Amino acid sequence: MGMALQEMAAATDKVYTYADYQQLPEGAPYQLIGGKLVLTPSPAPYHQIISVKLEFQMIAHVTSKDLGIVLHAPLDVYLEETETYQPDIIFISRGRMDIIKEDKIEGAPDLVVEILSPSTAYYDLRHKYRVYERSGVKEYWVVDPLEKSIELFILDEGKFKLDQEIQVRGIIRSRVIEGFAVDAADLF
Repeated sequence: MGMALQEMAAATDKVYTYADYQQLPEGAPYQLIGGKLVLTPSPAPYHQIISVKLEFQMIAHVTSKDLGIVLHAPLDVYLEETETYQPDIIFISRGRMDIIKEDKIEGAPDLVVEILSPSTAYYDLRHKYRVYERSGVKEYWVVDPLEKSIELFILDEGKFKLDQEIQVRGIIRSRVIEGFAVDAADLF
């Protein structure tokens, strides 16, 4: 067995890798971000309500058109040795199903949705943003429940650029999931 959770969390100068992350008990509420084990507590009900509404619409669309698969947290997405996340929602296109391994997703999903919560907002907007960009995530949605906003970034020549932004009202259209759009009024 590895170190006790308290010891692992306390040793902040240590750089953790996927091997360390694997030592955590199943279901331990951590993500491996920048080589640190970051505690990510259970999301608030409103966060989950938005997540379920968005995922339900995405699944219905993707399934009816046989475009790929939509999955949700908690699910490990391994991007680098020091970066293993549990995005709120991911989409993997039909042609890239090989990144789905027995114990994790290994590689960048085509689309990632992160719904901001107080414990992870900084990472979602900064560090994870850069790693998703570097790893080749084609489309990144940042959903802010407090602002009732969605920012949609698309990968353009290796860099994310803001493609669409809505607040309170408006429609966001995916560039990666063909024909998929969502109305803010149906989420918030």
